[in-house]
Amino acid sequence: MSVTDILSIQLYTLRSLEDLDLILDTVASAGYRYVEAVGSHLDKAAEVRAKLDARGLKASSSHVSMAALRDKPDAIVDACKTLGLTHLYMPAVPPEQRDMDADGWRSLGRELGQIAERFQGQGIRLGYHNHHWELKPKDGAKTALELIFEAAGSSPLDWQIDVAWLVRGNADPKEWIDRYRSRITAAHVKDIAPAGQNEDQDGWADVGSGTLNWRELWRVCRDAGAEWMVVEHDKPADPAATARNSFAFLRTIED
Repeated sequence: MSVTDILSIQLYTLRSLEDLDLILDTVASAGYRYVEAVGSHLDKAAEVRAKLDARGLKASSSHVSMAALRDKPDAIVDACKTLGLTHLYMPAVPPEQRDMDADGWRSLGRELGQIAERFQGQGIRLGYHNHHWELKPKDGAKTALELIFEAAGSSPLDWQIDVAWLVRGNADPKEWIDRYRSRITAAHVKDIAPAGQNEDQDGWADVGSGTLNWRELWRVCRDAGAEWMVVEHDKPADPAATARNSFAFLRTIED
C-alpha cells in the first residue's frame, strides 16, 4: 500500500484561505487525494461533494461538534453518506468545558459511546480526537482521556490520536498508542518546531521539519490500526506551503 492511499489533510489547516474552491485546488495541486472535512462541510454536503468530485478528491473523514451530534444526528449520517465517508471524530469540547471535573468527562465518554453505538448501525464510525488538556489528572492519577474511554466501555467509540498534542501534554505517545490501540482508527500527523522557533505558528511546524520522528511514528500508528493518516497544522504561516512540504516529506516514508 502506498503512503498516498491513506494520506489525508485536515482542511482546518487551510482555513485562512477562506474560499473552499481555493482550498481544494491547493490540496489537490499539492498531491493529496483525500481530505478530512470540518463540521460546517457536513451542513452543505452535496455542494462539498460536487467540489471534491470536480478535483478528483474524496473525503476520508470529518470532524463534527458535540452540539451537532446531539442536535442533528440523522442529518449528520445523511451528510456522511452524501460525502461517501464512514469515519467521524469529535474534535474538542468547548473551551469553557475543558477544565470540567471527573464526572463531566465520564458523562462525555458515556454519551459518545452511546452515539457511537447508534451510528455504527448506520455504517458510521465515531471517534474522539484528543488535545493536551485531556491529559490532566481528574480522578487521582486518572486523566480526562482515560475517563472518556473508561466510561465509553465496550462501545465502538474510536480514537483519532493526535500524536503531537500528546507530546505537548508531556505524554509518551507510544505508551498511549499501545494502551488504546483497539480504539485507534486514525492519526493526526503534525509536527512540533524546535524550542523558540515558529512562535508565530504557536510552535507548530510542517511535517518533517520539526522535532517528531514521523518516519517511526507513522509506522507505530499504522501498526496500531490507523486507517487514515491526516496531515494537520493548527496555525501555518503559509497553508499552501505547509500542505506541499508535508506531502513531499511523507512521500518519502515507506509504508
